[in-house]
Amino acid sequence: MTRARLHEAFTRTNRMFVSALPILLGMLLLVGMVVSILPRRFSHTLFSGQPFWDALEGALFGSVATGQPVTSYILGKGLLEADVSLTAVTALILSWVTVGTVQLPAESLFLGKRFALWRNAISFVLAVAISLLVTKTLLLLR
Repeated sequence: MTRARLHEAFTRTNRMFVSALPILLGMLLLVGMVVSILPRRFSHTLFSGQPFWDALEGALFGSVATGQPVTSYILGKGLLEADVSLTAVTALILSWVTVGTVQLPAESLFLGKRFALWRNAISFVLAVAISLLVTKTLLLLR
């Protein structure tokens, strides 16, 4: 790689990072505000503590609130600090990034309705399954 290409790559990366900073800061502030406003018992009313239902509910919330991967990690940390189960947070993060309910009309237009629906359905099912497998694997490793 030449110096010019390396410099160009660094410049692009730096520009992308600077443009993502307001989003990251906004998410940090939003998660901090939500965690401080909502009582810890509120998360227990949303999530039952049963792994399958937590995974399903987390995937549902993540599917509706589609977002960027970077912000999902901040949201996940805030939810874990609010005593939301790892299963629910994992399902939420996975579906947040892979299932695009909000983008479904545009995805259907560009890629076809059948493909978009199948991709979203498979991503949703995999988010639930992977979140269950992640928590089971971590329990086995302890």
